[in-house]
Amino acid sequence: MPKEKTSTRTKTKRVERKKKDPNAPKRGLSAYMFFANDNRDKVREENPGISFGQVGKMLGERWKALSDTDRRPYEEKAAADKKRYEDEKASYNAAQDEDEEESS
Repeated sequence: MPKEKTSTRTKTKRVERKKKDPNAPKRGLSAYMFFANDNRDKVREENPGISFGQVGKMLGERWKALSDTDRRPYEEKAAADKKRYEDEKASYNAAQDEDEEESS
């Protein structure tokens, strides 16, 4: 006699995430993202008709092949962008704390 399949899956409730504040500061970009933004159009021009995934793959290969001296400008941009984010986040959090104190 064949066994009947029983379902052992339990239903889980979805946890509702807190909506992101549209006024919150944007995260800083990584060095790779600065590199990718600068070189994406070049890769597309050199390889017309290339798929989105292939563009990303080629950018990743080029990033890995980059020497430390060639990476330095992108890493400096990333460090500056990280500092910008931290400064904006600090002022944003201070403003949020003030708003909470006023509404209490």
